[in-house]
Amino acid sequence: MSESDVKTARIGAARHPEKAHRPDNEVKRKPSWIRVKAPTSKVYLETRQLMRDHKLVTVCEEAACPNIGECWSKKHATMMILGSVCTRACAFCNVATGRPDKLDPHEPDEVAEAVAKLGLRHVVITSVDRDDLDDGGAGHFAQVIRKIRLMSPETTIEVLTPDFMRKDGALEIVVDARPDVFNHNLETVPRLYPSIRPGARYFHSLKILDRAKELDPTIFTKSGLMVGLGETKEEMYQVMDDMRSADVDFITLGQYLQPTPKHAVIDRFATPDEFEAYKKTAYGKGFLMVASSPLTRSSYHADEDFARMRAERDRRLIGERGRVRADLSLTDLAEMAVSASK
Repeated sequence: MSESDVKTARIGAARHPEKAHRPDNEVKRKPSWIRVKAPTSKVYLETRQLMRDHKLVTVCEEAACPNIGECWSKKHATMMILGSVCTRACAFCNVATGRPDKLDPHEPDEVAEAVAKLGLRHVVITSVDRDDLDDGGAGHFAQVIRKIRLMSPETTIEVLTPDFMRKDGALEIVVDARPDVFNHNLETVPRLYPSIRPGARYFHSLKILDRAKELDPTIFTKSGLMVGLGETKEEMYQVMDDMRSADVDFITLGQYLQPTPKHAVIDRFATPDEFEAYKKTAYGKGFLMVASSPLTRSSYHADEDFARMRAERDRRLIGERGRVRADLSLTDLAEMAVSASK
């Protein structure tokens, strides 16, 4: 094991004490299409300093996202609320686990101020899981959404939430705050949940997405899957079908990257051509928007993708000469009815 690998293992043990007893898994060398340059731009450093000034946590740093250099150089940062410590222990995730932080009552204001200073057209807000809170942190999400609306009324808001398992009414609190996009990642295929996402339940997560659309037919729903955990293509296709049955609008597909030797081993590196094939299949199944590449993550290019998704929904809703198409879903019709009443 190299000196770098030893350092990574030590950091991993400190952040993930529940994994310390596990044998090390080999961290495979990344292929050429995965490697990215270290961030050095002036704008990147300015974005990082702004996060520090407002004492904000970002999933970009906590999850060791490979796209941080590119995104922060465009002043795009995905803010992670509800603290930096998660109450779950997923086998793929680099976010620290353990006893969670106390809620910061000033965080909604700090997030809203940072969004305004960055001048974001679209912002993604995510969080750790907070099984210790009665509402799973839903009320805090709602406060953040409303503060951003107050300070940056033109900014569109995307939330990437935990599953709110056993938190009755939590989803309703978030949806009632009217984010533009509701995202909850399924992450992997149901067969792998016991080993990869043991604290979650596949069909509960699927129901969250279905229920969000049911509560507000105008909201865009989004979910993501990782490739390279041992899933088969047939299983991936079935999950796509499950998402469409829940009327999910947007799917993201990206390569799983192993954070430390204690995390789940990478089964394989899918090629760019494989991701392109998944993309074509997903569009064929009816998704409004598909982001599929080795480096795709939930919030990667989220602002551009949101604009494309909204335009595609408008295109599908209205056919030639402004006539409504006969193949619109009930959700589409509900959205049109709501829009017409405004």
